[in-house]
Amino acid sequence: MDITQQQKETEQTALWNGRAGHAWVDAQELLDAILQPFEDRLVDEVRAGSAQRVLDVGCGTGATTLAVARLLAGAQGSCIGVDISQPMIAAARARAQHEGVPASFICADAQRHAFEPASFDMIISRFGVMFFDSPVQAFANLRHAARGGAALRALAWRSPAENPFMTTAERAAAPLLPNMPARQPDAPGQFALADPHRVRSILEESGWTGIDIQPVDVACTMPEKDLRGYFTRLGPLGLMLQEQAADERTRAQVIDTVRAAFDPYVHGSEVHFTAACWMIGAQAASA
Repeated sequence: MDITQQQKETEQTALWNGRAGHAWVDAQELLDAILQPFEDRLVDEVRAGSAQRVLDVGCGTGATTLAVARLLAGAQGSCIGVDISQPMIAAARARAQHEGVPASFICADAQRHAFEPASFDMIISRFGVMFFDSPVQAFANLRHAARGGAALRALAWRSPAENPFMTTAERAAAPLLPNMPARQPDAPGQFALADPHRVRSILEESGWTGIDIQPVDVACTMPEKDLRGYFTRLGPLGLMLQEQAADERTRAQVIDTVRAAFDPYVHGSEVHFTAACWMIGAQAASA
């Protein structure tokens, strides 16, 4: 691994084991509600197949892992979630224990973790596969963990231009916060897999076949009362507000400016937006 890769790995590990990971744990209920339609789609994909042993990559606080584990429990199947974030895995394990769901979780980097070879007959992910510093290595490692013919079903975001809601906060705040970091195309992060041609190339190079990448547009909703908490805790602006000291006047100005920028999405007591994503499908090539 070169120095650049080591730096990126350290950045991702630090990010998801630091403020970002804790922010996602704190916002678990809100985020699960917003992302429920995507969880439902992946559960439907598992239901439509014959998988008995499923791996959920980038499982976060475990909502999708738990949903699939509930589905498979009656058929003696299982679902394992893997994530690099210790705080999110701790929350997922606590949820599984509290709800009595037979799901299990691994705190590890799915890109490099030594999974048992050919041990899963389906691999799923709800927005958890965009953060690898070496995507080919990551998907090759997942292919190694998959049985021949196993299905891959992963949801990933399309481009920032197709997801204006997701970049509203940083665009509105940028004139007031000149140090706001710019998103880097193809870098680990929310939009790393926005280019379907790049995704296809990554999957082909890492041993996946039958690649099918379909656009998915999903209507999402959140309570307006949670909007300020959403953009001040999550995403690039949320991290910046937490990590970098700003005087109270500037902070208040940023929050008011950003909240006003979200007005087109606010309808009474609710916020409505469309999430533009890819459903990435593939099969593990037989050895």
